[in-house]
Amino acid sequence: MKRTIFITGASRGFGKIWAQAFLERGDNVIATSRDIGQLAYLSNQYGTALLPIELDITNKAEVITAVNLAKEHFGTIDVVINNAGYCLFGAVEENSEEEARALFEVNVFGTLWVTQAILPIFREQGKGHLIQLSSVMGINTLPTMGLYSATKFAVEGFSEALLAEVKDFGIHVTLIEPNSFKTEFFGSSAVESQSIDAYAKVTADFRSGEGIKPENIGDPNATVEAILYIVDAENPPLRLMLGKLAYPWTQYTYGEKLASWEALKEVSAKAHGH
Repeated sequence: MKRTIFITGASRGFGKIWAQAFLERGDNVIATSRDIGQLAYLSNQYGTALLPIELDITNKAEVITAVNLAKEHFGTIDVVINNAGYCLFGAVEENSEEEARALFEVNVFGTLWVTQAILPIFREQGKGHLIQLSSVMGINTLPTMGLYSATKFAVEGFSEALLAEVKDFGIHVTLIEPNSFKTEFFGSSAVESQSIDAYAKVTADFRSGEGIKPENIGDPNATVEAILYIVDAENPPLRLMLGKLAYPWTQYTYGEKLASWEALKEVSAKAHGH
């Protein structure tokens, strides 16, 4: 069944790989990027099946215009993938106000604006699937990635609540939670805060840790099968992890959380008052 898929941040990383996979199998794709020049090779190859749109997702008016243009062009939008985003590296004390606000503008508000723009269309259609690119860092944390985690925790929070609000309209919501992959995440997409000497050891330990060993970083091309599975699922799940490390790490994290809450449950209950 041919689908029409709107995907943000489609000029590189997961967005680029997934957009090409959808086009390859015959879907229509609306591919947005701040630089649509990078999408020219797809236009040459797939012609009218691709609608490239230059879009800054932090501009809410621009987002609404882009979503409506896509709907008018193809007549329907079946799936939206909120893929655009980036990482800010640095200890929490090192992150500047400008860096923090810019990160939230893209990762949280940009995702929110696209989400809000598509919902009236999905409601009118009586169907639609919203896929949010979260991260394993939306359910776990690491030193020097705290603010990135905070943005993904935020997307997890509003998206989970959103599903409860819209499921009776025939709308599905899925959070995709990848572990590390060989994309531009650690390279050209990333921003790094000015260092403070006191955090030199923490930063060095992170950079030599298990998380960035080559064998622990996945191949983004290998995610295509999983994303096609999610897009095609009749009843897609709220969450899907990508990569071999995401599940065992999260299992450990939540085991630790439950154990700590369990140990203090009587203190917590007494605080209720009656």
